[in-house]
Amino acid sequence: MIARSSLVGLSMLLMAMSAPAQADGAMADREGWRSIDTQFTYGELLKNLKNAITQIDMRLVTQASASAGAKAAGVEIPGNAVVGVFRNDYARRMLEASIAAGIEAPIRFYVTENASGTATLSWKTPSFVFQPYEKEGGDALVELGQELDQVFLSIAELATGNM
Repeated sequence: MIARSSLVGLSMLLMAMSAPAQADGAMADREGWRSIDTQFTYGELLKNLKNAITQIDMRLVTQASASAGAKAAGVEIPGNAVVGVFRNDYARRMLEASIAAGIEAPIRFYVTENASGTATLSWKTPSFVFQPYEKEGGDALVELGQELDQVFLSIAELATGNM
């Protein structure tokens, strides 16, 4: 009988091997997403993003990385990290407009390593993220989404050097 830990490791390995190689720009053609290919490595871009979040006066609320988890299990996959960003004053405004929209906070950036060794920064625009809640959230939620679109773009431009 195969041990459970061996099955988990084997499953992760098979998923990594069956996943297509990450091509540069693979995140670009998605409705509601923004994506910036960079010349930075994955590690450099992740560090730049964290610094930019602070410089734009937002908060890094969550961070998760399948590649870090895979590495801990002895499996190498292209670098990726999901970084949740928000701030309490925005959260209060969002919840005042729509309690249901609260499930979307924090709004996330996605850092992915490309096959070329460079990295891409992607994110769903906040206005796109909030669209399903606009009927109940009204103008206040639409305006908040548009305001956050600019905040997230500022973070992205600072992180990627595209200012």
